[in-house]
Amino acid sequence: MKKILILLALSVHSFMTMAQYENAKQVFESPKLKEVIKTHKLVAILPFTTKISFRKQPKDFNLEANTQKEKAMASSIQSSMYTFLLRKAKNYSVEFQDVEKTNILLKKAEVADKLGEMTKDEIAKVLGVDAIISGTFESEQTRSEAGAIVTTVLWGASKTGSGSLTMTVNDGATGDLLWRFFKSMNEGVFSSTDDLVDRMMRKVSRNFPYEK
Repeated sequence: MKKILILLALSVHSFMTMAQYENAKQVFESPKLKEVIKTHKLVAILPFTTKISFRKQPKDFNLEANTQKEKAMASSIQSSMYTFLLRKAKNYSVEFQDVEKTNILLKKAEVADKLGEMTKDEIAKVLGVDAIISGTFESEQTRSEAGAIVTTVLWGASKTGSGSLTMTVNDGATGDLLWRFFKSMNEGVFSSTDDLVDRMMRKVSRNFPYEK
């Protein structure tokens, strides 16, 4: 009985810690935000810069495979973001460029792998848009998927790691940062990039600059 009570207490403490972590967010708005976005009509979404690390590196860790996973997630977050915004298009004052077109234009200009070396106004010129949405996602895995599944079955909730997602809006004409949103979050064993984006955008919605 004593062991059960201790385990329950630890579970409650863990849940409260996770909740506090999930609530951690920061929002920045440029003083000229409202004035500048009045001129925006078309906005592009770039692949999100993604980093996947491990608190304790797995024995079978493969750097090349991890790099490929990061690239896949970068594109997946970009796609999920576009899908989310498209579903709620009537709520926004701008249109969002199809991400497939965005990626094709970047490849044609031979800059798809050089975005970190370009200013946002340079990228906007290549894409022919008025503003750029970009961001970063950093994930630290704290337990194996198998271990998380076992805990989920026993306690009904679990997480495989923690992460943080930063989303920014830059003016296409000047490259200036107009808006920035930072959110810390836990990663559940069954989470996907769609879940990730949905969770973030629910927090963003009240602050998103293009919300009507």
